[in-house]
Amino acid sequence: MSTALPSVERSAASLATTKGRRIIGIDALRGLVMALMLVDHVREYFYLHAQVSDPVVLATTPPGLFFTRLAAHLCAPVFIILTGVAAWLYGQRHGGRRAASGFLFKRGLFLLVLELTVVNFAWTFQLLPPTYYFQVIGAIGLSMMVLAALLHLPRPALLGFALLVILGHNLLDSVHFAAGEPGHTPWALLHDRGFIDLPWGARLKTSYPVLPWMGVIALGYAVGPWFSSQVQATTRRRWLLLASAGALALFGVLRLVNVYGEPLPWSVGATPLETVMSFLNLTKYPPSLDFLLLTLGVGAALLALLDLAPEALSTTLAVFGAAPLFFYVVHLYLLNALNRLALAALGPNQGTLFSLPNVGSLWLLALVTTVPMWFACRAFARVKARSRSPWMSYL
Repeated sequence: MSTALPSVERSAASLATTKGRRIIGIDALRGLVMALMLVDHVREYFYLHAQVSDPVVLATTPPGLFFTRLAAHLCAPVFIILTGVAAWLYGQRHGGRRAASGFLFKRGLFLLVLELTVVNFAWTFQLLPPTYYFQVIGAIGLSMMVLAALLHLPRPALLGFALLVILGHNLLDSVHFAAGEPGHTPWALLHDRGFIDLPWGARLKTSYPVLPWMGVIALGYAVGPWFSSQVQATTRRRWLLLASAGALALFGVLRLVNVYGEPLPWSVGATPLETVMSFLNLTKYPPSLDFLLLTLGVGAALLALLDLAPEALSTTLAVFGAAPLFFYVVHLYLLNALNRLALAALGPNQGTLFSLPNVGSLWLLALVTTVPMWFACRAFARVKARSRSPWMSYL
């Protein structure tokens, strides 16, 4: 299941009116990757007869489906690094590291509870499912709680931790703990995707091992000062483009060498397209070093470009980016309900499933679905702006 999603984001959006266009750029980038996430989740609900593995099996995955999945790879890395940036911005507005730490811990705990209740029910429509899924919301929540402690480190130490984890975690790929061994549960959460037995007889599937994401969120907090009101927009864009070029260059070198950074080596295919697909076929669960270099490099470039985008485009995308948790929860229920209605009204067309006929129809349904979601997000943002309830800050 699942691609990417939200967190401390709204704090950044709330700064947009006081801190300028660069914050709109953050929300616009978040909105863009959420739209790509919507496409991937349409695939999850309406293309179940052609599910993809991680990494993708190229022999059985047509190019259209491969590149649809590849586009969605941007979602989690961009969202989680922007969560770190937003936490830094929150601290600047509300009193520094101590305020940011408390903010991160409480919202991280809230997201963990949300993952195991509201979000799991959205995927399964079961109150007590036999399997619970620890996915992107849970990974963001746990990463936020870890960052709540890490942000008290000096900035160089925090940056060092982030780079050490991102660059070095693939050295741990050979470490495994079998079910029942003392290290199995923490390692399944941190790095080794698997199942954890729960006390009441159910299981937890750790779809998003969280160690690499801890590095990503820490990196976001460490580069938060790039978005200070004291930094000129041209300077910030230059830093973003340099970071993007460095990440993409390192990705290219590591992938060409084919030794470290991605557990699945690439190979030359029968056609140039097959070779490109093999080169870009990267591991997401947990995200390999090459996966993070590619997605974060592209994300940094997009953020620099969105800083210069027409205002109409930025503000349109920012509507999604300013209410991401709301968007995430509502769109899951909407897609699940639409699929069940289609199944009831039209009947199954792929075994016991109702599926769309091709990849183009996935993109079309996603485009149609963005329209009511855009209006719903805009209405929610207005309600939230008027509300004085402290609970609204969690949404």
